[in-house]
Amino acid sequence: MNTRPPLETTSLPVVLSITFNDDCSCFAVGLNTGFRIFSSETCTQTTAREFNAGIGLVQMMGKANYLGIVGGGRKPKFAANKLILWDEGKSKSALDISALTPVRGAQLSKERIVVVLQNSVRVYKFAKPPSFIAAYETANNPLGLCRMSPRIIVFPGRSVGHVQVVEIATSNVSIIPAHSSAIRAFQLSPDGELLATASETGTLIRVFSTRTCAKLAELRRGIDPAAIFSLAFNPSGTMVACTSDKSTLHVFDMPKAKRLGGQDEEGVPKTTNDQGKWGILSKMPLMPRFVKDPYSFATQAFEAGNEPSGANQLLSESSTLGTMRLPKGVIGWLDDVSLLVVGAGTDARWEKFIIKEEGAGKRSLTKAGWKRYLADY
Repeated sequence: MNTRPPLETTSLPVVLSITFNDDCSCFAVGLNTGFRIFSSETCTQTTAREFNAGIGLVQMMGKANYLGIVGGGRKPKFAANKLILWDEGKSKSALDISALTPVRGAQLSKERIVVVLQNSVRVYKFAKPPSFIAAYETANNPLGLCRMSPRIIVFPGRSVGHVQVVEIATSNVSIIPAHSSAIRAFQLSPDGELLATASETGTLIRVFSTRTCAKLAELRRGIDPAAIFSLAFNPSGTMVACTSDKSTLHVFDMPKAKRLGGQDEEGVPKTTNDQGKWGILSKMPLMPRFVKDPYSFATQAFEAGNEPSGANQLLSESSTLGTMRLPKGVIGWLDDVSLLVVGAGTDARWEKFIIKEEGAGKRSLTKAGWKRYLADY
């Protein structure tokens, strides 16, 4: 007998998805009733659109009026297999692209529209009507993983654990064999030169050059498996952050990041923690790999929120993001030393963290503010 109290889906405002724009100056949330856009710095609402129906994805195009939206939730506003290009300035749909299967993700620029499906990625020229350019097969991609910079488009490869890098100008495709298990998360650096990836195992983050496909770094989140929620580079590309279902935010130095004033005589960035987390043990021969790997220089707990029993039932079986779990721990950097972690759900939270110098080259993560951002509206 089911004795759990029923979930009042009609009275709860629920965030179904979260996306930051290109420079993380604002973020958009899809709701079971419409969508909203917030200023990242202050978590102030700047735009609200009520449909009395669900939006499972809102993808911004910088700060332009155009948004890519897809229906979602138990009562979707639009069909799950249709990407709507919404003109917020005119409060109406400007154009749409239909697919044979549910849309899992999207990327927008002034020249390109990228539609991400479960097993393929379709690229269109931004025009009215959109002009089809190319289609690429992928491995199973329920999370709709895809990123675009002015130079490249990145999405999962046809083989599990691989990543495809497509040069927009030439359509050349490069393959990065990033992991042996399925890709769980990836992110480009702001300049598009670096790609951070994590697999379903969630113990390692690997960083690659998008020009040469060479592996530049292997960073260890931990020893126990975890589901990586989000990856993000700071604006200068000298740090990368990650969140996971351990409710912990990690920040790593990139190998070439300069610290404490330049490099040593061998061209290695100066640090005060050359021995890493395990001290002198990391320098000893025959030690396990996890002892030698670089770890995050700072960690801090973030709030995953307290969802009522059955909250994930607010996602339909054809959820836009292809998962029956509400997204948590989405990262956006405000500048090189401050970042946000934003969560979805009924207990949707915005948290701000700042990296602080503590002397002797040590740094820490400090929580600088938080808000249940739906509760105020």
